[in-house]
Amino acid sequence: MVTRFNRLKIIVGVSDMRVSNDPHSDIITYSLGSCIGLVVFDPAVKTGGILHYMLPESTLDRTKAERNPFMFADSGIPLLFKETYKYNAVKRRMRVLVFGGSQILDQKGFFNIGKRNYMALKKILFKNNVLINHEEVGGNVNRTVRLEIGTGDVFVKTSGSSEVKI
Repeated sequence: MVTRFNRLKIIVGVSDMRVSNDPHSDIITYSLGSCIGLVVFDPAVKTGGILHYMLPESTLDRTKAERNPFMFADSGIPLLFKETYKYNAVKRRMRVLVFGGSQILDQKGFFNIGKRNYMALKKILFKNNVLINHEEVGGNVNRTVRLEIGTGDVFVKTSGSSEVKI
């Protein structure tokens, strides 16, 4: 019997992305602050993924973007969708959830990285006719997000609280 405790945990680091169709796996990303965690899931083929990006635009550093496109919204988001398509996911069936975009190290809002990350995401999704089903962005908390591939359930843990099913 597969339980929450013996499931395969696929960890998504900062500036990273993972996609799976293994029903016995969870994809998880930790400590989303100003970064954005984008979760996509197609329930028909039970395929999903998480992108954990740091910055809005790859034009900020083309060299870094070439080495790691998952660091940026404009290069990472298309790659997340394209990777799910390899597993027969279809854009119009996908649930899309967004987490992060906090002001953790920038309490006075001088750089507004969290807001800029979120606005870049909204712009890209709007241009591609993708609607967000759920979002928890902003504030000044860290969030950990977990996607259960077998069920499509998404859980979020905010600093100082327990994990909650979305």
